[in-house]
Amino acid sequence: MSMRKRSMRKRWGLRRAVAAALAVGVAALAGGAWAADMPKFGRPIAPAELAAWAISIPPSGAGLPAGSGTAKQGAALFAEKCQVCHGEKGAGKPADPLVGGMGTLNTPKPVRTVGSYWQYATTLFDYIRRAMPYTAPQSLTNEEVYALSAYVLFLNGIVAEDAVVNAASLPQVKMPNRDGFVSEWPLR
Repeated sequence: MSMRKRSMRKRWGLRRAVAAALAVGVAALAGGAWAADMPKFGRPIAPAELAAWAISIPPSGAGLPAGSGTAKQGAALFAEKCQVCHGEKGAGKPADPLVGGMGTLNTPKPVRTVGSYWQYATTLFDYIRRAMPYTAPQSLTNEEVYALSAYVLFLNGIVAEDAVVNAASLPQVKMPNRDGFVSEWPLR
């Protein structure tokens, strides 16, 4: 028998042994005896607590809350709550830039920003509401999120400075890269 065949047999033998050991371990854990010895971290989540995080907004804008904002309103909020991470006028540093990058996606060094890369304006609202500011997620009011969304869209030249962004207008915003993806929406 060649050395290569012996080496392959050893590897497969080792793989079988590891798989068998894992199967035995899983079977032992499935018995539930281990649960009594486990630390009791956390607690079950209440439905109301879970609902506070079930706030996804699809591309259609279904579920967008009441409220509205303009880029003019968003400029002051951005300076107060966002500029420390995203730089003046969304130019970046230390976090990624939010503005620019138009026409770079097909180059060796694409610049992926809200304006150049994101497919739907509703995604911007969803992300800001869910995750920003980084130090206090979900702390912004709906009006603040609409205003910040309007400001970032304005900085990218997508909406006018005085455009009112709300549940009716935001899904109508056509992002420059809207057709740059193969979408799963609506889910089939």
